Parts: sequence; structure tokens; C-alpha cells
Amino acid sequence: MKVSIVTIGDEILIGQIVDTNSAWIAQRLNEIGLQVHKIYSIPDTEAAILRTLNRAAKLTDIVLLTGGLGPTNDDITKKL
Repeated sequence: MKVSIVTIGDEILIGQIVDTNSAWIAQRLNEIGLQVHKIYSIPDTEAAILRTLNRAAKLTDIVLLTGGLGPTNDDITKKL
């Protein structure tokens, strides 16, 4: 099975934080025999989230999301 990992957060894109979640998740998936096809890092916008989810769902069997639920004002994933 192919897996996509989607990390959501402007703080990742501007280098404010390092995305260690994707590396950890990819290692765990590999341990159980799942192949990570692609890792996306996207901003906290509805358009980017929906576009990326649609794209990832077409390419892979499983889509995992991380991020986007922090204390910043721009986090919209709670509403989606």
C-alpha cells in the first residue's frame, strides 16, 4: 500500500519549525511494510488543504495528516 503524508502549517514552510513528524511517521510506516509515496508540506489555507487531499487520494491508498491544529490564529483545519 502507498501512503501520502500531509503536513499542514505555515510555520513549517517558513522554517520556524522543523517537520520531524513526517520522518517519525515514515519510519513507523516502513516498519509495518507500508511505502511512503510522497510527503507534502502545505500552508494553512482551505484551498491548499482540499487541493492536496484530492491529489494525494488519487495517488495513494492512505492519506495521513499532521499539523494544523496548533495555537496560531490561521489554523483552519479544526473547521474542515
